Amino acid sequence: MSTIAFIGLGNMGNPMAQNLLKAGCTVRVYDLNTEAAKKLESHGAFIASSPEEVVKGVDIVITMLPAGEHVRAVYLGDHHGGVGLLNLVDDDTFLIDSSTIDPESARIVAAEAAKNGFEFVDAPVSGGVAGAQAATLTFIVGGTDSGFEKAQETLKHVGKNIFHAGKAGDGQMAKICNNLMLGILMSGTCEALSLGIDNGLDPKVLSDIMLQSSGRNWALELYNPCPGVMDKAPASNAYQPGFMSKLMLKDLGLGMDAALHSQSAIPMGALARNLYALHNAKGNELLDFSSMFEFYRDKKTNN
Repeated sequence: MSTIAFIGLGNMGNPMAQNLLKAGCTVRVYDLNTEAAKKLESHGAFIASSPEEVVKGVDIVITMLPAGEHVRAVYLGDHHGGVGLLNLVDDDTFLIDSSTIDPESARIVAAEAAKNGFEFVDAPVSGGVAGAQAATLTFIVGGTDSGFEKAQETLKHVGKNIFHAGKAGDGQMAKICNNLMLGILMSGTCEALSLGIDNGLDPKVLSDIMLQSSGRNWALELYNPCPGVMDKAPASNAYQPGFMSKLMLKDLGLGMDAALHSQSAIPMGALARNLYALHNAKGNELLDFSSMFEFYRDKKTNN
């Protein structure tokens, strides 16, 4: 089995690394938050104290980082003099970035990796923390055909569906489109359920009706935003993420940036982005993105 360096051990990275260990891979981990890294020690991971140490002698590097600026800094080095991974990894090391970032950053890193003789793919994920824990994530890969084939061999241990979106950066673009739709449909689902409650309907009954009607969608099926309707949904667990509202806002912002670049009209996406900005401004950044439901129920603020 491969020896893998995993950098970035947040809500998604930690369970992904655990599943690689369960699959029999040797996993070396690093995170600026040393406590996050130490959580994996009991699962058999080697805890590295630096980027230099974590990539020493590995076959594959997987990164899961907050934003494009962090991905560029980790792979290429930063203006503070930090050395990038492209100057630290051994020859023939395969590079996978599973962060959700702007497509241009992915293309820049891929181009620099190719210049240095490395294969790099962007492989953002969909499926949330539950999917990461259950190894049922969807990976959306951007890169060469050979890069996609290599990525499949590793990502199959942590995901159920692996798609080749196209060239470098296309994985990120497809993820941005997906999360734009997700933000829109979650906002609309919250709005419709709140309207029904305001007019005397039972949200569980209304959800069941819409699930068998033309309003059926992913949120109603798997992630109902109304507390008490779906036992295992974040809404029934005080909106513990899940997928934080601040990350949904970030992804909707990436959609806005992409639309500006291509001169595309995304009025619904822009509205969803503004709704999440207002929701987060009330202190809800760390709550699951389905907590948008509470935005509609907060009568004192919204009236």
